[in-house]
Amino acid sequence: MKIGYSTWGMPTLPIDTALEHLKKLGFEGVEPTVIPGWSTELDTLDKAERRRIRQLFDQHGLEMPAVAGHRSLIEEDPQAHTENWRRLTGALDLCAEWAGPEGLPCLDTTLGGGPDDWAPKRELILERLGKLVEYAAGRGVVVAIEPHVSSSLDLPDKALWLLAQINSPYFKLNFDISHFEVMGLPTAPTVAALAPHAAHTHVKDQRGVVPDFEFLIPGEGPFDFVTYLREMKKAGYTGHITAEVSIMVQRRPNYDPLAAATLTYQTLERAFRQAGLRP
Repeated sequence: MKIGYSTWGMPTLPIDTALEHLKKLGFEGVEPTVIPGWSTELDTLDKAERRRIRQLFDQHGLEMPAVAGHRSLIEEDPQAHTENWRRLTGALDLCAEWAGPEGLPCLDTTLGGGPDDWAPKRELILERLGKLVEYAAGRGVVVAIEPHVSSSLDLPDKALWLLAQINSPYFKLNFDISHFEVMGLPTAPTVAALAPHAAHTHVKDQRGVVPDFEFLIPGEGPFDFVTYLREMKKAGYTGHITAEVSIMVQRRPNYDPLAAATLTYQTLERAFRQAGLRP
């Protein structure tokens, strides 16, 4: 397994600054974020900038395991869905362009909506997600859907049902253990069920259980990263363990994205060593 970081926690930093800092810390992979409001937002990337960013990754010796391009797939307003679809397929095209020596990054996205949307919109979810996976397959890219607390796709059973229904090698999970932790689900069985289907992961730190919970920077809370890493190894996962700093943390008045990345790396590197994944 490798230690990764998502620029989700660095929305306003230039990609040059972010990659330089992350490489110096020791991160091995970086997930760029291409949604509106981020410095690498999809519509700001012309062909020259796309090539330059890929070259930056190569120059720093950083892998790109995923691209974060979250957009809802269950929007009922036709105009809003058209825009979401444009961005999702555009992000898939970008994943294909950003293929590197390590292969193609997967697209990390979420379904959107809330838990009450699952039952009435399951057929819509299957239809739209199936079409997105078909589009992705034509480009050799994996769609990695992320189960997310308080969203339509929140529980392991739902994720496993979706995987069985779509049944494609181009459809997997972005497995973020933090969302299950704040729902009070135990680590070991959750990892055993979902890690075998994960194309990519996220980790945070967290405290409390829904509705009284908070996401934290890795190292600020009580999460047992060592046990989690051992369970991931037991489940056969070999990809990146990619840290993500939540919007909840970014709203702090004194939030420092570089300091957050530094604490994160120190926390994960120590946990990797304690879990026997580093010398």
